[in-house]
Amino acid sequence: MTDTTDNLHVMNRAALTKRLVAGLTQREAVVGGIGNSNWDLWAADKSRPENFYMLGSMGLAVPIAMGVALAQPARRVFALEGDGSLLMQLGCLSTVAAQGVKNLAVILWDNGIYQITGGQGTPSAAARTDMVAIARASGIANAAWAADEAEFDALVARALSTDGPHLIGVKTDSEPGRTQTDRDPIRFRESFMRAMAQPV
Repeated sequence: MTDTTDNLHVMNRAALTKRLVAGLTQREAVVGGIGNSNWDLWAADKSRPENFYMLGSMGLAVPIAMGVALAQPARRVFALEGDGSLLMQLGCLSTVAAQGVKNLAVILWDNGIYQITGGQGTPSAAARTDMVAIARASGIANAAWAADEAEFDALVARALSTDGPHLIGVKTDSEPGRTQTDRDPIRFRESFMRAMAQPV
């Protein structure tokens, strides 16, 4: 478990998303934020009904995932969110901590830019703003940077087996998503609702 951004290995977001989804075996819910977080989730396994694709609303992946986790305490829930999107709803970290959402894990993809709007730098660029430190200061004790792929796997395993909330920070490259999610929010909503009605 890494406490600072020093000596972090820059990883590939799409590869880690695929790795995460492939390891989920208990109908865990995964909420993908807008842009590349969403597109990578779609590419990882678009047939998986427990995936929810946030289309067009920046910063809502964590609040939506928190709602699912509170409504279904027996189900593990993951939110995949970029650093720019999380900054839009930074207060949600305090709310997650205050609510003590034990079955929620936030995976923060931090590439230091607003990638889909033109590559403008976010405050996390050059380590000026440490998003994991903010999460910890907000009350999420189980917040850590993943130093490399092996540590990412270990932190995901911990999120699946211990009480949270958890936040896993990952420094990523800026490879664009290779595919885009279908623009069919009604189908996604209905499919996800049916999946959430199934027991864990």
